[in-house]
Amino acid sequence: MGKWSRRAFLATGVIAGGGLLIGTGIAIGIRPGHRTPELAKMFQGDNEIMVNAWVKLLPDNSIKVIVPHCEMGQGAHTALPMMLADEMDADWSMVSMEEAPVHPEYASMHIARDFMLPIEVPTVLEDTLNGVFLKAAQSMNFQITGGSFSVRGTGQWGMRRAGAAARELLVHAAAEEWGVPETEITTENSHLIHAASGRREPYISFAEAAAAHKGPDNPKLKSPDQFKIMGQKVARYDIPAKVDGTAVFGVDVDLPNMKYACVRCAPVFGSTLKSMDASQAENMPGVLSVVELDNGVGVVAERYWQAKKALDKVVAEYNEPDTALSDNDTIYAQFRQDMDSAVAEGKEQEDVKLGDARGQLDKAENVIEAEYLVPYLAHATMEPLNATARVSGDRIELWSGLQNPLGTRNFLAEEFGFEADKVVINNVYLGGGFGRRAQQDYPKQAVQLAQSLPSGTPVKMVWSREEDIRQDRYRPAIISRFKGALDDTGMPIAWENQFVDKHEPVEAPMIPYAVENQFVHYTGSPTHIPFGPWRSVDHTQHAFFTESFIDELAHAAGQDPYQYRRALVKDNPRFLKVLETAAKMGDWGKALPEGWGQGIALHQSFGTIVAEVVDVNMTSGKPKVERVFCAADPGYAVSPDGFAAQMESGIIYGLTAALFGQIDIKDGAVQQSNFHDYHMVRMKDAPAIEVEIINSGEKIGGAGEPGTPPIAPAVTNAIFAINGKRIRELPISKHV
Repeated sequence: MGKWSRRAFLATGVIAGGGLLIGTGIAIGIRPGHRTPELAKMFQGDNEIMVNAWVKLLPDNSIKVIVPHCEMGQGAHTALPMMLADEMDADWSMVSMEEAPVHPEYASMHIARDFMLPIEVPTVLEDTLNGVFLKAAQSMNFQITGGSFSVRGTGQWGMRRAGAAARELLVHAAAEEWGVPETEITTENSHLIHAASGRREPYISFAEAAAAHKGPDNPKLKSPDQFKIMGQKVARYDIPAKVDGTAVFGVDVDLPNMKYACVRCAPVFGSTLKSMDASQAENMPGVLSVVELDNGVGVVAERYWQAKKALDKVVAEYNEPDTALSDNDTIYAQFRQDMDSAVAEGKEQEDVKLGDARGQLDKAENVIEAEYLVPYLAHATMEPLNATARVSGDRIELWSGLQNPLGTRNFLAEEFGFEADKVVINNVYLGGGFGRRAQQDYPKQAVQLAQSLPSGTPVKMVWSREEDIRQDRYRPAIISRFKGALDDTGMPIAWENQFVDKHEPVEAPMIPYAVENQFVHYTGSPTHIPFGPWRSVDHTQHAFFTESFIDELAHAAGQDPYQYRRALVKDNPRFLKVLETAAKMGDWGKALPEGWGQGIALHQSFGTIVAEVVDVNMTSGKPKVERVFCAADPGYAVSPDGFAAQMESGIIYGLTAALFGQIDIKDGAVQQSNFHDYHMVRMKDAPAIEVEIINSGEKIGGAGEPGTPPIAPAVTNAIFAINGKRIRELPISKHV
């Protein structure tokens, strides 16, 4: 499927996997049953005992937790073992982590479950549901890290249950061996204890007996007051290696006899290679091959710099698509025309409809209108895209940092005509992902380049920063229009919002505010610029739109923006507490120096509610964000340090986009090329950030993405408070 969505999931995933209806699943027998024996045959190492799909016990009574997600700085390799270990009553000092093999048995079934059916079901149906969602995830080759789903999906539905089930299996095995009731056995620090007889044995003593049985589908889970590891400050597994330099990222892969490659693709997306003159490049030192790609060229050489210099000498001509739009103005003109036509022809695609928004707007005396715009954005990961490939006969090996390694395995198998089990993926640390490393373009190029050399020769392909910026899969440019009607007290009675190009998540344009009449609609307006999921996906655009417009309504009503929001969420205690907490942290309304101002924004994404208050200094004529106060309610923060770090990371990433981020199109091609013209927030620009976590006890939400959406509107709202200039188009640097 082209992109991950609920609609596509229903159409191509769950149905292909056997049907979403539980009754259908039962009827056709999708029940995974006791998977451990078969998994052990494939994935159990010497001296290891696999108790269930996610837990191995070793002779020294240590525990190895299998984690089906990559590590790209978000801390999943630590948070998920914490969840399993806590439910298992494990000795944390004896717990380690192993990334799951790239295999269909470790497809993202728990993410599929949380995405489609995030509710508890009767125990009798749980095994069937597991089977349905495993088959669905396998049918889509889905082993994904993204969408802030690791903890709230795999952690909640997989890790916690696996840990609790393993503990219950071990208790059962000990009870049988000791001849005592299970209720008399307690567990602590990876040991089984029968106080009445004074027995105390390590888990490993009963591992084989436990592994012989299928664990319970719905084991009893701990309540938060029983947690011993979750919610605590725990050192992350990945940090030491990243500090001492031993961590291996894709760009660090080093194999015997390895060669190096560079690529350059057509500047206009959708082009195909027409002709190529490689005569100069082929005669340069160290050059081994020049390769025609679908939409570009690649050079393989003994060293990277040789490949890069030779690539500059390759002359390529391209067939450009007729659909390519020439520049930003042309693209935005198309958006506006398509939006106008959709309304004029009554072809709006409905997103949210409450009451009669248009009827209220037609008769209202006080109507506010605004149009907002955000540009295309690149991912600009710290580590440029890269992959190392080796093709030997009927076997492909690939080393790279991937967000969907199983998807890459099956894509390469189909693309090059190999059996899937003959494609071996070696996943390593990712130097940033943000959605970009779930795409398949660069792994394919690495294999094509490796095929140009003798069998068994590894080729490391590294994109230049210029290629990385100009051949991205971009956060889309969007125009969003609003109309709001205010009553005699200044409160909103109608809210209409139209925008172009809806992606995911579906709830991104929804507001938390009590507005009785709402009409949110959209229209498609495709361009030749390729779309890619970007941190927070649609939330990052829509939070800027909605939180800017609610601020406009507050000022039109002559009311304080914080108090205005507060009145509109007063009947929603969870939103209210987050909003009030952020305002208190930032001492909303405090006296500030001349040229300073405050802004505020509130948004829910990926199950986590975040409010941010910023202090902005405009005394130099340019905005300097001095402080950010972030209050967040994720339901429960499994790893508080990790959660706070992700809030900080999301704020910095979003601040870069707000202040500087812009991809310009000219003659159909991206103009930016490197960090001199695609600017980042540097250390000197970074604000002081305070994070306060609210553990409300509601369903656990995500951490990696929810910090990003509120920062842009909080900053632009602060700028308005300082100088009365309402910024409706990002980046801010275009206007101040």
